[in-house]
Amino acid sequence: MAMASSVKVVLGSIAFAVFWVLTPDQAYAAIDLPILGLLFGTMVVSIYLERADMFKYLGKLLLWKTQGAKDLLCRICLISAISSALFTNDTSCVVLTEFVLKVAKQHNLPPHPFLLALASSANIGSAATPIGNPQNLVIAVQSKIPFGKFVIGILPAMLVGIFVNALILLCMFWRLLSVHKDEEDPAGEVVVEEDVSSHRFSPATLSHSASLNSQEWNSRLETADLKSSPNFSGNIDNVETLRNRLPSSENEINNVHSGALDYARNSIASKEETIDVSSHKREETILSEGAASNNRLRDACPTESLEGKENLTTRWKRLLWKSGVYLVTIGMLIALLMGLNMSWCAITAALALVVLDFTDAGPSLQKVSYSLLVFFCGMFITVEGFNKTGIPSALWDFMEPHAHIDHATGIAVLALTILVLSNLASNVPTVLLLGARVAASAAAISAAEEKKAWLLLAWVSTVAGNLSLLGSAANLIVCEQARQSPYLAYTLSFWSHLKFGVPSTLLVTAIGLTLIR
Repeated sequence: MAMASSVKVVLGSIAFAVFWVLTPDQAYAAIDLPILGLLFGTMVVSIYLERADMFKYLGKLLLWKTQGAKDLLCRICLISAISSALFTNDTSCVVLTEFVLKVAKQHNLPPHPFLLALASSANIGSAATPIGNPQNLVIAVQSKIPFGKFVIGILPAMLVGIFVNALILLCMFWRLLSVHKDEEDPAGEVVVEEDVSSHRFSPATLSHSASLNSQEWNSRLETADLKSSPNFSGNIDNVETLRNRLPSSENEINNVHSGALDYARNSIASKEETIDVSSHKREETILSEGAASNNRLRDACPTESLEGKENLTTRWKRLLWKSGVYLVTIGMLIALLMGLNMSWCAITAALALVVLDFTDAGPSLQKVSYSLLVFFCGMFITVEGFNKTGIPSALWDFMEPHAHIDHATGIAVLALTILVLSNLASNVPTVLLLGARVAASAAAISAAEEKKAWLLLAWVSTVAGNLSLLGSAANLIVCEQARQSPYLAYTLSFWSHLKFGVPSTLLVTAIGLTLIR
């Protein structure tokens, strides 16, 4: 068997050495089950909200009375932040990326600034709640900070951060967003035409056709009467003409007069009978056709009424189910704000949605990212093994005197350390490595400083994901979705993201640090 590459050999040996310091019992004890339960519950709730068209309504809100490209950019920043705070940033990016690309194509807009707005705002917005991203889940469970206090502590920084982030995007892409393109993509018009065409097939059309048949029948009868009247008047004129041409003698007059009158009467009578017979036949034919069409309509009505009733029943069931999903979600948020256990609240909401599902819940549960749960298990064990080596403790002992959060210099050093580690080792391992140590150092000052240290860790580790394309999973999701999109395939490069990510991350992080309490 061939030897693997040197890099894989070294990394595999290090991982094996890290795991080797733990016993199986220690490895199992390192797995934080409440965090896994909270993560599983929030994923299930997000999946059912997606099925209940929550993100579809958010997409409609993006386009409601929009005032151009700049207005659309600001709306994407705001809606992405709010949806990420409530439904996790990864879920928001998965669902909204396709919609943003479709809107950009239909309006001939450059997708680059809108994709950056979506990813960066999702990261910033997810920092506001414990359920916004995985690292916040870890912080919320380990710090035991109530949901409401967590939100109140970071919400001002999040709102100002979204505003600053949108302002940076507008400054960088002002000229690009100001270019007015007159050509519109025909895809939007096709959708409108399809809607209009489908709207035209309605019961009103059938009733209108029936009324046209009755009008046609009346017009045919009137035409038949009009055709018979000239023939009759023409025969009377012939009689008058014959009378004018009678001979002078009485016998001839009487003979001719009587013969002409008899001939005229016979001719008129025969033509009247012919007209009456033909008009009667036309009336019978039209009546039979009208009766047949009425029978056809009468036969079709029960089927259409049954289909209408079935569609109405299906719509009511769908509406009832969606209302149930929204009520369960609202109930979960209320329970979290009341300070109840976050893991059990999320799991209870997930179980309620599974029971509420009228159909098999298997398709929804299959969408849960079980690989992410397994990844978290492995990460818990790896971090615990790395802590057993003593290396993280030695590094923290060296840095702690310079990272006290009771003065500005210490906050700056700590924030810079978190920012660098989050981009090198990812934000969740950074939180697992530094969380307990930062909190213990701050607790030595005061309980309020301990809470502030946890919130500062949540804010910096989350916003740090905007620094580079590889800084967070949300960035990679947007990049991959855009590259494979059937609407408008676009490649978001590492350097194009870095040009925006560096100034945005530094400014948003610095401003947010002054607002966290």
